[in-house]
Amino acid sequence: MLALDHIVINSPNTNDIVTNSGMKVAIKAVKGGEHTEWGTYNYLSHFSNNSYLELLGVNNPEKAKNANNPLIQHLLYVQEEERTGPFQFALRTKQLDSYITHFEKEGIPYKGPFLAQREKPDGTILKWRMLFPVYDYTKETLPFLIEWEDPEAIFSETNLANTQNITRVNYGGLDRSTFAHIYQMKPKKLNKRQLTLLNSVIYFTDDKKIGFELV
Repeated sequence: MLALDHIVINSPNTNDIVTNSGMKVAIKAVKGGEHTEWGTYNYLSHFSNNSYLELLGVNNPEKAKNANNPLIQHLLYVQEEERTGPFQFALRTKQLDSYITHFEKEGIPYKGPFLAQREKPDGTILKWRMLFPVYDYTKETLPFLIEWEDPEAIFSETNLANTQNITRVNYGGLDRSTFAHIYQMKPKKLNKRQLTLLNSVIYFTDDKKIGFELV
């Protein structure tokens, strides 16, 4: 079953985003590291349900422009449009290869998997793979799939976690049935606007903007 891994944000300040989402308390954010091959860097706010917010920024525009990673292309687009806030999110899986098989069988276009790594401030190297169902980032968003080489490494620093949970991702980029088919999820009949993740839920709205709730 899929879990919410993280929500990607274009903003210089985590607490601005939290305030805009209705929260009245500050949250802790730490430096994540740099993605040298993409020309980007990030800051992270971890939460107690093994999810986090990622503030993603560009520190090498030339590398970022030449990156073939769809997430970086999406980031550059929202920056050009001067849109701050959440614009993408990742779903965590331990079976990324099975999704490649599923996409190919069902004729779902995709990009990847992209191999990635970054060095944490303590020198530790984190490695992961990313898989993207193809979408037009000028009009819509489809979350990407992520598989960590060591799933516990990214969430091991419990002293850096905030006490809140990301209880819900508000999403309006696609109807629930099509979304469930792409990501091999089983909709429950009782709630026609919701899909359940291991650690959160996706709530389908009529607004194409991505939002979230912290409790």
